[in-house]
Amino acid sequence: MSFINYSTREIHCKVVYYGPGLCGKTTNLMYIYNKTNPDAKGKLVTLATETERTLFFDFLPISLGKVKGFRTRFHLYTVPGQVFYDASRKLILKGVDGVVFVADSQMERMEANIESLENLEEHLAEHGYDIRKIPLVIQYNKQDLPNAVPVEEMRKVLNPWNVPDFSAVATTGEGVFETLKAVVKLVLLQLNKQ
Repeated sequence: MSFINYSTREIHCKVVYYGPGLCGKTTNLMYIYNKTNPDAKGKLVTLATETERTLFFDFLPISLGKVKGFRTRFHLYTVPGQVFYDASRKLILKGVDGVVFVADSQMERMEANIESLENLEEHLAEHGYDIRKIPLVIQYNKQDLPNAVPVEEMRKVLNPWNVPDFSAVATTGEGVFETLKAVVKLVLLQLNKQ
């Protein structure tokens, strides 16, 4: 849940990018980080794991708007995609305010997408969250590849809740900021209800 710092009059919100290994979570955050005004972002912190080329997590605060007189600051994280890091993924979800599920659009990765989405739902439930009620956005990444499953088909399999979803090519930035804006909007709507 969001953290309120009364002395700085800031609400800190946590958004986690979740998905199978090598789906583009880190690419999304790197693109956002590189395109964000230096005055509006904090330091990018990366922790590399020993056995995978992806990053353990990224940390990126972005200042956006005000809620009830408080500035909002968003902290963006990725989780490691590999099943081996299940405990880390679960831990990073603790205190989450919103989730971006990044799906790999390649046909041969559909099973990994389904497993990762089921894993997300389980971990959220273990923390007391309902996947149908938490701010959630789905991104269908790698739509530029020749073996990409069409968005309509992916939506049928991966979006039973009819949450906002976007086609994306994170390497070029297509759909990256649209996805971020959608999850931020959902988190802010939730905050305003409290």
